[in-house]
Amino acid sequence: MAVRLVSGMPPAGVGAAAAVPMAPLARRRVRLAWVLLLPMLAVLAAVAGWPLGRTLWLSLTDATLSDLSSRRFVGLENYIGPDGVLFDPEWWNAVGNTWIFAILSVSIETMLGLGVALLLNHSSRWRTLLRASMLIPWAIPTVVSARMWSWMLHDQFGVVNHWLAGLGITSVPLAFTADPDLALWTVVLVDVWKTTPFMALLILAALQLVPSDCYEAAQVDGVPAWRVFRYITLPLILPAVAVAMMFRLLDALRVFDLIYVMTSNSRSSKSMSMYVREQLVDFQQVGYGSAAATLLFLVIALATIAYAALSRSGRKGEAS
Repeated sequence: MAVRLVSGMPPAGVGAAAAVPMAPLARRRVRLAWVLLLPMLAVLAAVAGWPLGRTLWLSLTDATLSDLSSRRFVGLENYIGPDGVLFDPEWWNAVGNTWIFAILSVSIETMLGLGVALLLNHSSRWRTLLRASMLIPWAIPTVVSARMWSWMLHDQFGVVNHWLAGLGITSVPLAFTADPDLALWTVVLVDVWKTTPFMALLILAALQLVPSDCYEAAQVDGVPAWRVFRYITLPLILPAVAVAMMFRLLDALRVFDLIYVMTSNSRSSKSMSMYVREQLVDFQQVGYGSAAATLLFLVIALATIAYAALSRSGRKGEAS
């Protein structure tokens, strides 16, 4: 017995005896967790599961908005039929526009948000005021900010064209929201203006959780600032930045209001959500529009799974 204790090995039967009472306790905790989660799961099933299931069912029918009761089951015809969504060039145009918008806006917002967060993380007597003012674009409703920027970017009466002409940058007014070559890029810039504070706020919260001991040790060792950022700050805040980027990616992939208000139904900037709305409301094809909505859900779900898998593999690589 003494030899086992000295060598770090527990006496025979001690570990098993200690583990036996823990098993029922662990099972009780798991059961309690499920009991506490059941109300939330029931609400989630009612709020999200039922509409999603009904949309999936309607996508397998030829239902129309004018007469939903006389729908007929058509299987996957709305998806892969001769006139199905997957064979519609307009759908793939909307998919391309949405991904361009999402990748550009999320990338720019992350970089700008990181820069703003680093600036606000320094001690200053104006820090509270700067943080409050930074949230103003994010606090403005999307429809309001979209209409405001539409007026500012108007080719005849907009203040932006007036400034550009006054500075000699342009000789003729630019139709930012009507020109097919400018519409999508304009929407991206407006979204960056509105959503960068959101990214900055999340990254700032991560920066404030970085232990000050790391910076003090680097300062004592005389490590340059850029190396401190590269090897201390960035690795420690990277998980929070990844989560923020995932949330923004999900939000950007289902964008509707900003693009619809600024460019209406322009083909050059039409998103997947706008395509779904067009089929459901304008063309009143409930079955076809439900198929497009289901594909939109699958695109977002696959993007989430892929992003989570890449983030997990990256963290495992860094740990190894």
